[in-house]
Amino acid sequence: MAAATDRGVPLSTLCPKFLHANSTSHTWPFSAIAELIDNAYDPDVNAKQLWIDKTIVNEQECLSFMDNGNGLDHETMHKMLSFGYSDKIAVNGVQPIGIYGNGFKSGSMRLGKDAIVFSKSKSTSCVGMLSQTYLERIGAKQISVPIVCFEQTSLQDILKYSPFTTQKELLNELNAISHPICTQNTGTRIIIWNLRRTSNGTLEFDFVKDRYDIRIPIDVCETMNEHPDRATSFTPESVYSLRAYCSVLYLKPRMQVVIRGQKVKSQLIEKSLACIRKDHYKPVFLNKRIRITFGYNTKSKDQYGIMMYHKNRLIKAYERVGCQLKANNQGAGVIGVIECNFLDPTHNKQSFIETDKYRKTIYNLGLKLEEYWKEIRYTRNKDNPACTTPVEDTMKRPDQNWVQCDECLQWRKLPDGINHEKLPDKWFCHMNPDPQFRSCSVEQEPEDSDNDQPTYHVTSFA
Repeated sequence: MAAATDRGVPLSTLCPKFLHANSTSHTWPFSAIAELIDNAYDPDVNAKQLWIDKTIVNEQECLSFMDNGNGLDHETMHKMLSFGYSDKIAVNGVQPIGIYGNGFKSGSMRLGKDAIVFSKSKSTSCVGMLSQTYLERIGAKQISVPIVCFEQTSLQDILKYSPFTTQKELLNELNAISHPICTQNTGTRIIIWNLRRTSNGTLEFDFVKDRYDIRIPIDVCETMNEHPDRATSFTPESVYSLRAYCSVLYLKPRMQVVIRGQKVKSQLIEKSLACIRKDHYKPVFLNKRIRITFGYNTKSKDQYGIMMYHKNRLIKAYERVGCQLKANNQGAGVIGVIECNFLDPTHNKQSFIETDKYRKTIYNLGLKLEEYWKEIRYTRNKDNPACTTPVEDTMKRPDQNWVQCDECLQWRKLPDGINHEKLPDKWFCHMNPDPQFRSCSVEQEPEDSDNDQPTYHVTSFA
């Protein structure tokens, strides 16, 4: 009989099959991984580093995620393993990305059938498990989530149905959070096993082609609705390389991601372009202007479009708009960057809900991008009328070079003439040639003024 309230009204229940159904919103596996990265990035956890790796536990291939954030106590662990609990708030002006209380569940169950979470906060250490295999084997009618702080009966179920068979093995995983690579004794470690496989039985991820990356094989890319093209020069690397995807995942990166032992070189996407121009979007349904940054991709002229962020997190990448949709190379090589906090992302955070506001935004971004593209071509032809090389083929160096300090994680602008690609793998503020910003105690340079005006004709927005 279903549980009931004090007044006898039946409570709604959640069937274990929902764990799989809920995960199917992630048709692209990297969007599932991004949910776990977001949880470490959000200000309530405030991790400085996140390590992503492949590991073997009792002969089972697993994905592991470990951060050095604030950790979880029993109550917050239970909320994370439950549905719809999202009480995150802004901290020091940093807005949380998570809004639905569903990211960990949908993301982890998309990557594999089972997940175990180890966490150490300042007050306690605890272990929780979200496992489809466990629920199937016990014949569960509702979703249950064993959580143990080492004085509870959930321990028996975790040892029986997870890859860890002794309490010592669980403690070893908790102690790994205090590994020397972590700078503090709090954090969270997630291990996902029974990883999803393709129809021919192979793992969905390729761990072999690049030992420092996690990649999606070409044949898997072909089966995904959102990215049906093969991994050619026309397909952004971020579609099939987790390292490339993480490098642009956040508009203003504040957390360092390490994939398979090697640091991801995050990009300040707005600062990594050539021939940068600023514009603004002022629709009638907002009382403020939204900044748009346009520029040319200096790495690949074939990868272009709008990079659309929401609360600092990438939602849509290389979304072609306006003239870029025509088969005549108009707008080729041009990237636009905008933070669309006024739009609502879908649950999988890979698109925006198709509202009138979204459609107007896309339409007007197309107009703005075309204006920028025409102005840059006009200026180039005026300054160098004899040049026959397309503009997108001449944009090889960004206007500015920025680098992130490995200690304070602040970004520093490098003087002209320094090639950031030739900097050492670990770079610190004290290496800065600019004496004004040669210390971690010095605040990051302020953003360019939002009052910058475009140098070309501005279309009025509706």
